[in-house]
Amino acid sequence: MKEIVKSNLCSGCHACFNCCPKKAIIMNEDKKGFLYPTIDQSKCINCGLCKKICPVLNKSKEIKNDVIAYASYNKNLNERINSSSGGIFVLLAKEIINRNGVVFGAAFDKQFEVVHSFIDKADKIDSFMGSKYTQSTIGDTYKKAKEFLDNDRYVLFSGTPCQIEGLFSYLRKDYDKLYTQDIICHGVASPKAWRKYLLFQKNRNKSKILNIQFRNKDKGWSLFGMKIFFSDKVYSKSLNKDIYLQTFLKNICLRDSCYNCSFKNKYRKSDITLADYWGVKRIHPNMDDDRGTSLVLLNTSKGVELFDSIKSKTISCKTNLEAALKFNPALTISAKHCINEELYCENIDKMTFDELYKKFVPKENFIECCFSNFKRIIKRIIKKY
Repeated sequence: MKEIVKSNLCSGCHACFNCCPKKAIIMNEDKKGFLYPTIDQSKCINCGLCKKICPVLNKSKEIKNDVIAYASYNKNLNERINSSSGGIFVLLAKEIINRNGVVFGAAFDKQFEVVHSFIDKADKIDSFMGSKYTQSTIGDTYKKAKEFLDNDRYVLFSGTPCQIEGLFSYLRKDYDKLYTQDIICHGVASPKAWRKYLLFQKNRNKSKILNIQFRNKDKGWSLFGMKIFFSDKVYSKSLNKDIYLQTFLKNICLRDSCYNCSFKNKYRKSDITLADYWGVKRIHPNMDDDRGTSLVLLNTSKGVELFDSIKSKTISCKTNLEAALKFNPALTISAKHCINEELYCENIDKMTFDELYKKFVPKENFIECCFSNFKRIIKRIIKKY
């Protein structure tokens, strides 16, 4: 077998990598730094299991359940401030750990690359908190999740929609003690671009990185920013000033499959979908203090049960899903291609991150810049009054 699925459709979910009985599948980087499956023909026995498991080739049947939607945030202000939006994930994770369970999520490794791993202690949850705007490497975590489930442990698996679909495809059966949580995903950014940004920051600051926050809220939830803690200084820029966040938000370094995502839809297979509740100020103004509010979508009865178990620790109100989606279209709509995307990728190995940004990432023109600044000033004035 030469190819499992066309590369422009492959989400890199690692389901094939985890399922191969002969370990014939290797995940190799493409020119943009994304991992794709490569088959070692000397080991392959042509069993076809990888094609049977691939969630892109075998899309799960859409079940139109009644999705229950909430605007919600964690009552614990510290947990909320250190989360990307309303701090709901940490409560779900604690609940599973209290049931002697295991939580899987995306964390930084020692080099600040993003990988999936698992924890079973509450004091380790902070490693999974906060958005990480680059694709995480699943590795063999599907196998590990299955081992815990087969040993009758509770498991909460958190990831992007494609990663959750990959998990279900790999498991091929339902587990009563498995809970899944995905996100409303903008798209996943190039790990190579992220590594180049880290190198740019290290060279510029000549200091060791101790911690990174993609969604720091020093200037509020609506104007989050990148914050990097060095051994002797702190770098902090808002989303409209940091060159990595601008590169990501302008879709110039996303995975090819993100521009035509196979898993964007209203009816998710995950038990719970979490997202920033953008637009909450218009729909539920009393739920917005600019410290972060989550949009919580309960897709299954298990999702309802798990959320009900932590609901007393939140401030929550039911919300109209259709109204919420007007401000959160990424639930169902894929990212749009960026005009300089191909040029960016062609030069990613030839230029430094700041050079790539200056040359290929679209900038606001003078009028757009003035208009954006005007809107931010008006928002701040409104908050004061």
